Amino acid sequence: MSEAVEKVSAVLDRMGAPRALAARLVSVLGPQPAAELDADPWLLLRLPGVTLEQADFCARHHLGDQARPDDPRRLAALVRHTLRTAAGRGHTAVEEKRLATVIGRSGVPSPMAALEAALSSEQAVLFESTDEPDDDFDFEEGGIPEPPDPERFYALAEIGENEQRLGVRLARLIGANDPVMDSLTATETVDAARERGGFPLSEQTREALVTVALRPVTVLRHGPGDRAEIARALLGIAAIAKESGVGLAVVAPTAQTAAAAEADLASVVGAKEEPDEEGAEAAPEVESLPALLARAPIEAGIVVLYESMAVGTTRMAELVSVCSDGAHLVLLADPDQAPSATPGRVAMDVAVSRTAHVALLADDAEPGPLAVLAGAVAGGDLPEVEAPGREVVRVPASSAEEAAHRVAQLVTDSIPRALGVASEGIQVVTAREDGPAGARALNAACKERLNPGPGAHGGFDVGDRILVTAEGPGYGPGDTGYLREVSEGAVVELADGSRVKVTDPSVLRHGWAITVAAAHGGLWPAVVAVFPPEVPVSRPQVYTCLTRATRHVSVVDATDGALETGVRETLAPERTTRLVQILREG
Repeated sequence: MSEAVEKVSAVLDRMGAPRALAARLVSVLGPQPAAELDADPWLLLRLPGVTLEQADFCARHHLGDQARPDDPRRLAALVRHTLRTAAGRGHTAVEEKRLATVIGRSGVPSPMAALEAALSSEQAVLFESTDEPDDDFDFEEGGIPEPPDPERFYALAEIGENEQRLGVRLARLIGANDPVMDSLTATETVDAARERGGFPLSEQTREALVTVALRPVTVLRHGPGDRAEIARALLGIAAIAKESGVGLAVVAPTAQTAAAAEADLASVVGAKEEPDEEGAEAAPEVESLPALLARAPIEAGIVVLYESMAVGTTRMAELVSVCSDGAHLVLLADPDQAPSATPGRVAMDVAVSRTAHVALLADDAEPGPLAVLAGAVAGGDLPEVEAPGREVVRVPASSAEEAAHRVAQLVTDSIPRALGVASEGIQVVTAREDGPAGARALNAACKERLNPGPGAHGGFDVGDRILVTAEGPGYGPGDTGYLREVSEGAVVELADGSRVKVTDPSVLRHGWAITVAAAHGGLWPAVVAVFPPEVPVSRPQVYTCLTRATRHVSVVDATDGALETGVRETLAPERTTRLVQILREG
């Protein structure tokens, strides 16, 4: 036990709290965690799962009569706890009146005093903004209108400041407004690339690529069946970058998505039957966002982000901060996907802000069964679709236990045998973490069949499928791979073939089965989407599951009709963010 953990454990003993909390408190508190906790027992609320009632009990045990309901330390901790809960639901900020109402429901007689305490102790930050009205005024009749009162939003410092930084940096990129080349030259360059590569390109996509050349920030919208068109569009963008001499960086949220994107590009490049003397267009390299950030800054004049719906405020702020001044940023976004697992809704906020440009990629080819099903789900329906190549399979189950049994069969036998997709290319995505058909139980079942062992290294064995849940050098949340060795850290081989060393074992989970949130931003050849009973299901959640697969999806449904109901009736909850206002004010 480290000295810091031992000292915090002693403080926990004095306040009647479990010593098991000590290590986690050391990781979230400041450089003197024991002293900080001793002075403020409500810091226990920094830990997920600790309730206000539990923190109050420990405070009374530790401080006696000094533990008062109106103690500024308690009020500030309560505000921070509320903001963290909101962040867990995707909000980057909470409007002042709404936050005061929630705080008041906790029995605080003066919510505004609590907000002031949070600001004074730097447990929250305040942002004010004024959204200018779009109305035209008759200045002769009505005079100059009074400016509206500013809106006041509170946020956790790390989230609110990152969103502010993101908005300011995006506004700076948008304000540069220097085209890479003019529209005629861009059109000619794209057409020449298409002829050399021998690939089709829809008229809408051609127009979208001209927008990329002209505009500094572009949201390129696409649908579930447009992966080949995205690859062809990237070849067009690569030609624009090469002809203009500005350079290109193509990035994906995870290593597995980078590998899938490169496979799509290779397929398009390799499809030309009779290459001319110049040969087909060279496919650009696609790298993971963690790998790209590790070699920042980015000198490329065009930066393209795959699966941008999966990237939240903080990660996007990191990306735009390393883009060069004057770079063109392209966000590939499928608006029917769920919002990011982390706070924010960046791609959609950029699109609706009217400060950037939105263009549409569209594949003129007939959509396949996967795209047909995903498109139907986007419209609120979950029909049976014709899938002669077994691209989509519905697997009913009467219970969570039966669902788990079906999953094991699919991963270890049915999909490899019938479709030729090895278990390494199959990802189980489940709607819950716990329960018989949750990620934990399914991982245990998969390990027993695919890599049995005693869990000699903190519950893991070499050869285990791994999910990374935090960022580090060359890796980030959502990356999956395999544990290859354990030596002063875990060496994990990611899907793009890179090997990374993870020194903190607490950020690793078994990765045969992962939740929808963890899967967002990832792509795999085959996906087994599991919907256990009594789990709330939403349309964006189901859509996101379906669009994680590039070749095949098996839908294991144990919901007794709730899956169809969720697709039909339940949309993604609204999120409160400030990015639109920041962009408009910038």
